[in-house]
Amino acid sequence: MPKLQVPDHIFYIHRCITLAQQAAGRTAPNPLVGSVIVKAGQIIGEGYHPQAGQPHAEIFALKAAGPQANGATLYVNLEPCNHHGRTPPCTEAIIAVGISHVVIGMVDPDPRVSGSGIERLRQAGITVTTGIEEAACQQLNEGFIHRIHHQRPLGIWKYAMTLDGKIATTTGHSAWITSPDARRAVHQLRGTCDAIIVGGNTVRQDNPNLTCHGECDRTPRRIVISRQLNLPTQANLWQTENGPTTVFTSPQADPKIRQTLTDQGVEVFSLDPLTPDAVMANLYERGCATVLWECGGELAAVAIAAGSVQKIWAFIAPKLIGGKKAPTPLGELGLTHMGDALPLTKLSLKQHGPDYLIEGYL
Repeated sequence: MPKLQVPDHIFYIHRCITLAQQAAGRTAPNPLVGSVIVKAGQIIGEGYHPQAGQPHAEIFALKAAGPQANGATLYVNLEPCNHHGRTPPCTEAIIAVGISHVVIGMVDPDPRVSGSGIERLRQAGITVTTGIEEAACQQLNEGFIHRIHHQRPLGIWKYAMTLDGKIATTTGHSAWITSPDARRAVHQLRGTCDAIIVGGNTVRQDNPNLTCHGECDRTPRRIVISRQLNLPTQANLWQTENGPTTVFTSPQADPKIRQTLTDQGVEVFSLDPLTPDAVMANLYERGCATVLWECGGELAAVAIAAGSVQKIWAFIAPKLIGGKKAPTPLGELGLTHMGDALPLTKLSLKQHGPDYLIEGYL
């Protein structure tokens, strides 16, 4: 454990965030939480919440600290829970061991907590400091926060295009627009998401795997939206030993294809109406917090128009393809005036190999 000369709230909250990130993609519908216990300038215990149903971060940290936790300071990026869920309240465990000071990154937006954890600790005579690196803590749990406020997962639309705005040549060839570095970033992003959505056209044309390609040891649920089930009977996504696959379709879909997919271990689920919002509502009920849209332009446009996308990952490769009929990333939104264009906010720019990633929020 590292020894530090003076207490540093910012340092320890960032340590909590780093710990929490180890469980990215595994905790939904729970948040990502890390906790650190410090005494006399030394970390004496730390932990993170590994997945829903397992103990919370504070419990792991308290167990690691043992009797030394008495009189120590506990750091946590999210307000400790104060209710009985799958696990007992963390506030009571903190009080029981004699923690003297709790430093919290952000208040829990969950109405079951939302300030009550802080109040319980203060009632017990514990000093509580809040709002340390709050923006970073909110960024860490943006999917959890969106899920709480909107009863839907956070939707991220990812695409890659050339500098002249093309996602394929006029013949439809698209492998590869971006570099291995950029693709590695996408595989890492997949590992932090709970589901990945594509349309039937992507399955027919690209036959994707939608795995993390070794960048993490899990595969999110692969989702296909296909109204008629006009899908190939053999595809990489039907190899469910590589990861779970769900196909959302309409009640009128081809029953033979439905049975063929079911026989291969694919879950086929009918929705009426079959819309992006209905799919996201279903994924919310399944506990998803963050969903990645890796679909083509037509489905992406429908998802954006439906409010099912909140965040954009746009990769731009320094290449030119040209061609009037070469496809572009986004289908028809019905906008005819530049003043109606959908603006992005909170922009960031990162370089991955020769390619650039623009992140922003709708």
